[in-house]
Amino acid sequence: MNNPYAPPSVSPVPPPMPPAAATDDIARALEGIQYPLRLSFKILALASQATMTDATGRTVLYTKQKLLKFKEHVEIFTDASKTTRLADIRANKVIDWSARYFSTDASGREIGSVGRRGWRSLWRAHYEAFNPGDNTPDFSIREENAGAKVADAFLSEIPILGMFSGYLFHPRYLASRSDGQPAMRLTKEAAFFEGRFRIDKVGELAPREEMNLLLSYLMLVLLERRRG
Repeated sequence: MNNPYAPPSVSPVPPPMPPAAATDDIARALEGIQYPLRLSFKILALASQATMTDATGRTVLYTKQKLLKFKEHVEIFTDASKTTRLADIRANKVIDWSARYFSTDASGREIGSVGRRGWRSLWRAHYEAFNPGDNTPDFSIREENAGAKVADAFLSEIPILGMFSGYLFHPRYLASRSDGQPAMRLTKEAAFFEGRFRIDKVGELAPREEMNLLLSYLMLVLLERRRG
């Protein structure tokens, strides 16, 4: 006989469903990464070697290119072993001043592209990033503190003192959507004989937009690296 004073039975609550596994190569590469990211490269290396890691030390991407080759083709791998290709970046022109750099994943699908904004980049770095198939920029990457760029470039040319420019001036590059909403920021950090940058995500991004901006920042650093 049922006890009329017994509490009503409660059906067991099923455990939460695990998140769906990312099926896209780019989504898998970005799954679980923790910001801020760190981008570093050796200034005096004979080959441009750049590594991007997350807050836990996990490698997000890695590239090593000959100095005269990266302007035409940059190969991106998941780590320094270079066993798994993540993406390729190719220029649409040999002369990089007005070149646009198109990135594709390991399957050949376009991730996006980035280009320098012509003469306006002489004193204040200005790049534009495009999602696949778009002819108008989806993101504008601008240097927030132009004075830091000028001072950094000037001091880096002075013998001996130039070695310390990386400790004194820290340019910041903010990527914003066409409506002005901020999405990602890259900040130069203090380093000696090494370029070190911090990347913060400050807005919502789809995985391929996120990778597009990370690769855009990588190309910005490679193209602007003469400033240290």
